Amino acid sequence: MELPRGEFFAGLFVLGCANGLASRMLQSVNRLGWTDAFFGTFEISVIIWISCAAGVYLVLRDRTIGIRPRELALGACFLILVVLPIGPLSWLAVTFLSFYMIICTNVPSSRRGALILLATTVPMLWSRMLFQFFASAILQIDASLVGWMLRTPRTGDIVQFADGSGVLVILPACSSLANISLALLCWVLVSQLVCHKRSVYDPLWCLMACISVIAVNVARMSFMGLSQWHYATFHGALGEAVISTLILSLIVGFCVLGVRRDLLRRI
Repeated sequence: MELPRGEFFAGLFVLGCANGLASRMLQSVNRLGWTDAFFGTFEISVIIWISCAAGVYLVLRDRTIGIRPRELALGACFLILVVLPIGPLSWLAVTFLSFYMIICTNVPSSRRGALILLATTVPMLWSRMLFQFFASAILQIDASLVGWMLRTPRTGDIVQFADGSGVLVILPACSSLANISLALLCWVLVSQLVCHKRSVYDPLWCLMACISVIAVNVARMSFMGLSQWHYATFHGALGEAVISTLILSLIVGFCVLGVRRDLLRRI
C-alpha cells in the first residue's frame, strides 16, 4: 500500500516544526525553568502553536496517492537540514518545502496548509534575521515613538524618563517587530482556515491589526518611561501578561472581523 501524499508531507512538516520549536523551548527552559516556561508556553505565542497544528492538519487531508521521485529527493534534503540540532535550519527547511507545495500541488487543502506553515516561519526565522540586519533602525523607531509620547530627549534607542529619574533602554525583546509578524501570521491562519475570499479591504484589516499592536507596545513602553515606579509595575510579570493578552486579543479580533462573513458561513 502506497503512502498518501498528505501523510508524507505532513510527516516532514511535523519533524521540521517539532525540531524548530524544541530549540526555542530548550532556550526558554534554560532561562526560566520548567514551571515558568511551561505556563508561559515556552515564550512561543499561542498563534504559532495553533498555526503549526492547523498547517499540518490541512496538509494531512490530502489523500491522493503517488509520491514523485523528486519529492523523495526533496524529503531527503529536508531531513538532512532537520536532523541537525540547529533550530533555524529546521524553519529554513519548512520554508522551502512550503514553497514547493504552494507552487507544485493542486490540492487546495495542502496549499492552504503550506501557506500557513510558510507564514509561521516569518516570526520564527525571517523576522529575526531581518532584525539582525536592521536592529538599530528598528529600535530607534520604537524609541522615537516613545520619546514623542513622553516628550523627553532620545539618544539612539535610549529615552529619558519623564521625571528625569533615569533612562529607558529599548531592548530587542521590546521591539514591535515580533508582534507585527504575529499579526501577519494570524491573518494568514484565520483567512486560510475559513477559506476567505480575497477582498480589497483585506490589507486594511491586516494593517489595523499591525497598528494596534504597535500602539499597545509603544503605550506600554511610554508608561514604563514615566518613572521608576511605573517601570517596575509595567515591566513585571503581571504587566507583561496583561499586555500580551491585550495584544493577542487585538490581533485575533481584527483578523476575525476581516473574515467574519466567511466565518459565519462556516458556523
